[in-house]
Formats: sequence, C-alpha cells, structure tokens
Amino acid sequence: MEIVPMRAKHLKASILASAILGLVQWSSTALAQNAATTDLYKRGLAATCANCHGTDGKGVVDGGMPLINNLTSGQILEKLKGYKSGALEGTIMPQLAKGYTDEQLETIANQLGKR
Repeated sequence: MEIVPMRAKHLKASILASAILGLVQWSSTALAQNAATTDLYKRGLAATCANCHGTDGKGVVDGGMPLINNLTSGQILEKLKGYKSGALEGTIMPQLAKGYTDEQLETIANQLGKR
C-alpha cells in the first residue's frame, strides 16, 4: 500500500517541475517578444524622419530638407533638442520636435546617427 503514496509524491514533484519549466520557457519567450517589440518601436520612431529626409537620410535635393545621414547621434540629438526648445528655427522641425519626449528624441538620434 505504500506504493500509491510514493507515486503520488513523485507525481507532485514532477508536476511542480513541469510547471516551473513551463513558466521559465514562457518568460524567456515573453522577453524575446518584448525585445522585438522595443526594437520595432525604436525603428518606427526613426522612420518618421524618412517622410522629409528620405529613407537614406539624404534629404530632398533642392527641397530644403537637410542631409542628416552624416551626423552623429549626439549631433542629431543636439539639433532635435534645439528645435524643441526653440533655440533653432525651422519651418516644420520645431513643431515636430515638440511632439516627442526627450527620451523619444534620444531614441531617434541613436537610431539615425553615426556611431
């Protein structure tokens, strides 16, 4: 009769181990998805600049859109913050920059700037 309690004891441990293993696998999948989501968010923020500056950052020839693909992350961030604060004048950039948080501006600069 002691065989049944022994099996139950091992079954409980086995179920607990399976549950823990499943939780660990679920957590690592969630982290991977979270990293992919974060990357997509960052790229999406930077992609908003392509509307005016082009997907390669070369601007529009004779269109008044400056070249930005030669700037470092620091230079881009400095310009974005300048537009946001009003220290730099522009036609549309001051309005656009004011629509982003400082963290978002930093993300955009890091995505687009040369390292």
